[in-house]
Amino acid sequence: MTWSLFYERKSHSMKALVQRVTEASVEISGEVVANIGPGLLVLLGVMRGDTKAEADQLAEKTVNLRIFDDENGRMNRSVADVGGEVLVVSQFTLAADMRKGNRPNFTKAAEPELAEELYELYATTIEKLIDRVATGRFGSKMSIQLVNDGPVTLLLER
Repeated sequence: MTWSLFYERKSHSMKALVQRVTEASVEISGEVVANIGPGLLVLLGVMRGDTKAEADQLAEKTVNLRIFDDENGRMNRSVADVGGEVLVVSQFTLAADMRKGNRPNFTKAAEPELAEELYELYATTIEKLIDRVATGRFGSKMSIQLVNDGPVTLLLER
């Protein structure tokens, strides 16, 4: 596989920007619509061609990430292991293609109907695996507040 084919295939995959947080919240028009304590803030970008299977797999990967400290201070526990919470926020700008020019190109982002369906499936899959999941509001202009713990920030792609 040539590099250009690899790049094209990977650039069209669902993306989750995962941040370990001590707290996070979503505000819309001055109203807090979701908040969590210690856990993960996930900004989720759905790309054209993404599938339900990919959303499920990425959700399971997110919950099983061993990025919380164990008793020896090593990142060896998952959000499920520590009883943490997850806040999922749709983030179509993760689909931005910046290879040409200075203005982001969003043609790789999924159509809104598919993006919303896979966003909701991702959050529902996580909810089946841990006790507390909160979400932003798909398609809304949101203000996100967070306290990044570590800081630990990872980009997962499916």
